[in-house]
Amino acid sequence: MTAAPDLSVPAVSARAQEVVGAHHSRLRRKRLILAALVLLTLVVVVADIAIGGESLRIGDTVRAIFVPWDAPVVDTEIVWHIRMPMTVTGILVGAALSLAGAEMQTILNNPLAEPYTLGVSAAASFGAALSLVIGVSAIPVLGLIGTAGTAWVFAMLTSAVIIGFSVLRGPHTETMVLLGIAMVFLFTALLSLMQYVASEAQLQQVVFWTLGSLSRASWPQVGMLAAVLVVAVPLVLRASWKLTAMRLGDDRARALGVRVERLRIVVLAGISLVAATAVSIAGSIGFVGLVGPHVARMLVGEDHRYFVTASLFSGAFLLCASSLVAKMIVPGVLIPVGIITSIVGVPVFLGLILSRRRKLWT
Repeated sequence: MTAAPDLSVPAVSARAQEVVGAHHSRLRRKRLILAALVLLTLVVVVADIAIGGESLRIGDTVRAIFVPWDAPVVDTEIVWHIRMPMTVTGILVGAALSLAGAEMQTILNNPLAEPYTLGVSAAASFGAALSLVIGVSAIPVLGLIGTAGTAWVFAMLTSAVIIGFSVLRGPHTETMVLLGIAMVFLFTALLSLMQYVASEAQLQQVVFWTLGSLSRASWPQVGMLAAVLVVAVPLVLRASWKLTAMRLGDDRARALGVRVERLRIVVLAGISLVAATAVSIAGSIGFVGLVGPHVARMLVGEDHRYFVTASLFSGAFLLCASSLVAKMIVPGVLIPVGIITSIVGVPVFLGLILSRRRKLWT
């Protein structure tokens, strides 16, 4: 009796090829999306540099950026000494806040997590207010590092407290979030106290700092934030598969060999440094750390090999676009960019929620 031919192997092979082909197609789509996001960010960056009190033509702006020796001296001075520090600050701060928000949402398994959630921004605001009201010269240690340095110190102290409690009691997401909320209330109250005892001139400085602005940054501060990102981003990318596994839940991640508790504390320490540095330079800028990661997640999904890069450029694009809008509302007047991100961030976030056919957080 002749046996029937076995057709299962070719069928399985064809199905495997179909799955592999679909996977490669998704990867190509993600790469194209990243390339488009990078290009869009570059366009907004050039526009942000070109527009100001005295707008420059795009061609003149590009020439002053890439071949300054061949551009008019006035254009070079405007671009490199006035507008470029602000724009580069916007790129780096937006990328840093979005990266911090993305990883906080991952390790805390909370779609609303961002630098505000753990009290980093509130602590930095109090530190800045303390130095402005009391005077940095009255604080022996902090007097050497100025307002931005004092804000950074308090932001890092807050992160250290949360990390310390997490090490002692276990790095559970509920513990971290509750401690963060407590820190937010504490430093918000202390900030209100500083505003209450401040003089009129000091109060104006404190309010301006808390609104968030790109105009205070200097090249040394920009270099410091760039150095922090150069160290942090490769480390996050190196742990990309572990962070992606954490989105499956702690139990499944442990089953895959991920040391969840250790990874959560290490990532929290790293992104706290990134967020504290960004906030100490630009002040409290809301919604970028919340909206940026959700935009990236909508574009490329949860795979951290692409999600991290998409988050960086989404944040940079959002903050540079907000800076551009801040310059255009009232010509000649630079509105604090933190106001624009909050105003624009709300409808953008609502649009993300309404445009999704499935839940925002799955």
